[in-house]
Order: sequence, then C-alpha cells, then structure tokens
Amino acid sequence: MSRFNDLTIKTIVTFFGAGLSPKAPGTAGSLAALPVGYAIHMALGIEALAVAAVLAFFIGWWASNRYLAARHTSEDRQEIVLDEVAGIWAVIAAMPLMYLNPVPSTVLWLYGAAFVAFRFFDILKPWPISLADRRIKGGFGVMFDDILAAVFALITLGALGHLASAMGWIHVAMNG
Repeated sequence: MSRFNDLTIKTIVTFFGAGLSPKAPGTAGSLAALPVGYAIHMALGIEALAVAAVLAFFIGWWASNRYLAARHTSEDRQEIVLDEVAGIWAVIAAMPLMYLNPVPSTVLWLYGAAFVAFRFFDILKPWPISLADRRIKGGFGVMFDDILAAVFALITLGALGHLASAMGWIHVAMNG
C-alpha cells in the first residue's frame, strides 16, 4: 500500500484521528461520531443517518481489512474506531422515537442515552458479542461486534423506554 493510501486508510479507520486518543480511543471515536451524526440528522433527516451508518459499516469493513493487512494482523486494533461510529449511528438511527419528530431537547437526551447504552455493551461485550469479538477476525469482525453492541443497546433502550413510559416516569414531548 502506498504512503498516501496508508494515510487515507488510517484517517478513515481512526475517524479523522479520534482513534489515536491515548486514553479510551473507542469512547473518543463514539464521542467524535455524535456531532457528525447530529449534523447529518439535522441537515438531511434521520433516514440519512441510517444510510450513513450502513455506509460507515461497509466502508469500515473494507478499510479495516486494508489497515489490518498492512500491519500483518487480523486482530482488531484499538485505534480503529469507525466501528464505533457505525454502531452509535445505527443506535441513534434505529431508535423509534427519532421517527416521531422529537423536540430538540428530547433529541439530545436520546443521543445521550444511545451513547451510554452503546458504550456499555461495546465495553462489556456480553455473550454473544464476546464470542463474535473472539472468533470473527479481519475487517468484518472489527465491525460486526459493534453492530451486535448496537442491537443490544437498542433492545435495552426500547425496554427501558417502555418501562419508564408505562410507569409514568417519562413523557416524550413531540412536535405537532
């Protein structure tokens, strides 16, 4: 791989350098994804964020394969954070409340909840996330365990949202 291509691939997989954070690069990548995701969401709609999440997954798969091959490994490396970007965007884009046109203050709460839930499952990696993380290698493996973490986060957020709503603890104000 030429130097230019290696630099380009590194920029992609580290999400413009967020993954180069000396502490908690996955969290840094997830945090860096939030304002970009929010900008996509506000400018183009929640459906565009869903498309961006899918694109991030496939670009991440391709770029991670190239990045790992250049380093002669198939193991996930912590500086690769495009998987966190795809995961957090997938959680936000798949949250049903986002399609009900929530008021801006509710959107920020939903983004915060998505971040906390996604990072919880991405860090702890309960089964089957841990199984996928150990057994599936290469670019697909890098991306897949974060998609599983996103699914777990969505299930948890959905259950908590239904429980909180049923108990009368929350009421989500929606625009007209």
